[in-house]
Amino acid sequence: MGCGDIGLRVAGLLSASSRVLALTSSVQRLPEMQARGITPLLGNLDEPHSLQRLAGVATHVVHMAPPPLQGDTDPRTQHLVQALARRTVPLSVVYGSTSGVYGDCDGAWIDETRAVNPTTPRAQRRVDAENWLQSWGRRGMPRVNVLRIPGIYALDREGGTPRERLAKGTPVLQAADDVYTNHVHADDLARATVLALWRGQALRVLNVNDDSDLHMADYMDLAASLWHMPKPPRISRSQAEKDLPPMTLSFMSESRRMNNQRLKQSLRYKLRYPTVREGLLGQPVF
Repeated sequence: MGCGDIGLRVAGLLSASSRVLALTSSVQRLPEMQARGITPLLGNLDEPHSLQRLAGVATHVVHMAPPPLQGDTDPRTQHLVQALARRTVPLSVVYGSTSGVYGDCDGAWIDETRAVNPTTPRAQRRVDAENWLQSWGRRGMPRVNVLRIPGIYALDREGGTPRERLAKGTPVLQAADDVYTNHVHADDLARATVLALWRGQALRVLNVNDDSDLHMADYMDLAASLWHMPKPPRISRSQAEKDLPPMTLSFMSESRRMNNQRLKQSLRYKLRYPTVREGLLGQPVF
């Protein structure tokens, strides 16, 4: 579910050894999926009656579909759980959530034991989805893993680098007002998702991020240096509130540093792109 960029990367990793089905509500996407070795399954998470076939075939489920754009709940995940709950065989379910569920942590290092504290409707919807899946998992049937994902980037991902922002000269915050930011390369996220299907422990939450430890402006400066582009101007938070759009500001209002030791230990995962430097240069370590 949610066969966008990450879903397609996951399918590519699985298709060599497994039959991969993808839920889609778009007839136009059928040829693309079939060309990638994916079996399309027509259905829509907004229409529960269309999920009956899914309940009949699913064994390992990757749920990357986003919640609706409005409200503070995620009826799509609710519909998915209600459909899959009809299965009488064991299931493995991996859900792609967001690090935004932690809210603002004032730059502190956090691990998966940190209580959620969503401060935006977008994050509240993700918490609702997590709750639906974990409540189902506690009933014993599925093995549920929740991945808490920060900013996804990759050179070959649409909008997956800060190059456009750098080209526009979009300002960043001055050091006194800046926030810590977390990242994961799209390929590392896809590979971790596949491992979680088989190695993930029941009712496990995993931070899926790399080892970078950077303020947002330092990340932008690093990208500019690597690509020989001008560094962005730095402004105060009060100036940013006047000049920048609300969505951009929302990502400048929360600061945290995510600990990824559980990812490495529980899934025995080794990052191909340990920091954003390798990713922005397109140079995996293996």
